[in-house]
Amino acid sequence: MQSNSKIYNISKLNNEIKNLLEGSFGRVWVDAEISNFVAPSSGHWYFTLKDARSQIKCAMFKGKNRSVTFHPKNGQQIMVRANISVYEPRGDYQLLVDMMDVSGDGLLQQQFEQLKCQLAGQGLFSTEHKKPLPQYIKRIGIITSPTGAAIQDILSVLKRRNPLVEVVIYPCQVQGQYAAQEIVTALQVANQRNEVDLLVLTRGGGSLEDLWCFNDEQLAHEIFSSTLPIISAVGHEIDVTMSDFVADYRAPTPSAAAEVAVASTQEQGARLVHLSQRLLGFIQSDIHSGSQRFQGLYTRLVAQDPKFKLAQQAQYLDELTARLQHATSRQLVKAQQRITTLIQRLYQQSPQHTISSQRQRLIQLKIRLDQAMTQLTNNKETRLHSILRELNNVSPLATLARGYSITLDEQGEVIESAEQVTIGDMITSQLYHSKIVSVVKSAD
Repeated sequence: MQSNSKIYNISKLNNEIKNLLEGSFGRVWVDAEISNFVAPSSGHWYFTLKDARSQIKCAMFKGKNRSVTFHPKNGQQIMVRANISVYEPRGDYQLLVDMMDVSGDGLLQQQFEQLKCQLAGQGLFSTEHKKPLPQYIKRIGIITSPTGAAIQDILSVLKRRNPLVEVVIYPCQVQGQYAAQEIVTALQVANQRNEVDLLVLTRGGGSLEDLWCFNDEQLAHEIFSSTLPIISAVGHEIDVTMSDFVADYRAPTPSAAAEVAVASTQEQGARLVHLSQRLLGFIQSDIHSGSQRFQGLYTRLVAQDPKFKLAQQAQYLDELTARLQHATSRQLVKAQQRITTLIQRLYQQSPQHTISSQRQRLIQLKIRLDQAMTQLTNNKETRLHSILRELNNVSPLATLARGYSITLDEQGEVIESAEQVTIGDMITSQLYHSKIVSVVKSAD
């Protein structure tokens, strides 16, 4: 390792890269497809912009996305204005979006802004190059479509304001693929002839696409190079085209252009309005010429803004919250599985389960006992009958039943011979069903 090598820690390196990116690029316009759109409860939006080969992470914070007039959807083609930054905790390169629109008109608007910055950098909008409008004119040239509503409005106003002013119309298309070239040609013809005091470049209102021919770069350079003063009056008051910035004067409508063109010395009020508009043009031009330098300083200032830091912390908090929710869900699933297992084990060990098992076993034992008792009783009865038969065979009663008797002395002892009695003794003869008591009279 060289002794003069600069050693970074990760936080310092990410911070240096962040400052380099934010200070070098400023704001950019990006046209791409949206994916992975997430809108957490914090109100911030996180998503990815991608094309066929690449993608980049984006964040649009709560204070910025309130101005979005549609709900972004995955797969939607959008146009965003953003600052390039680095999310330092992870070292992720990302876009911080402050404006979002659906692609289409948004793409035209981006091209408009890019050309505007380019022409401003070339000095085409500079106030020092703008020619003053003549106070008194005898002949006015109008570059427009001879069949459009704009020419009728201008002719009507000119007739009312000053019918002595002559009008020369330089016809051209003011919409479509070849309109820009025809307007350039008409402007060149007017300058070559040099037959009018003032030119009015005009048409009626329309969409941004309808007015797009007035945003042509060649036309802007032709207006800037014109030796004749030019009033740009394209569309309505809210419509702004590149010809408005380059022209010597911008009128909000075709009728207003006619009002300005034939203004007399007695109409000081109208002149004051004109001067105010020119002053506003000077201010806008000055602001625009310093916008690039200001944007770089503003971007660096935003990077140090506590609100920006808080927004980054909010983004980090959202990420931690998502991770916590994911971890909690996994723990809940594991706990649920463990509870299920314990319930099954508890059921197996439950007294009720044991009692039920023992009850079944008791029933089986009782059945077996009843069967054994029945069997034992039957066996005992059989044996008892057998013994009774045997006993009956040897029983004195059985002998008595056959007509025999048993003689007993007074003490109830069986008399087996005559020597056991004497004359006069009382003896009892036991018959099968009865007894006979006798007195011994002879004992031989």
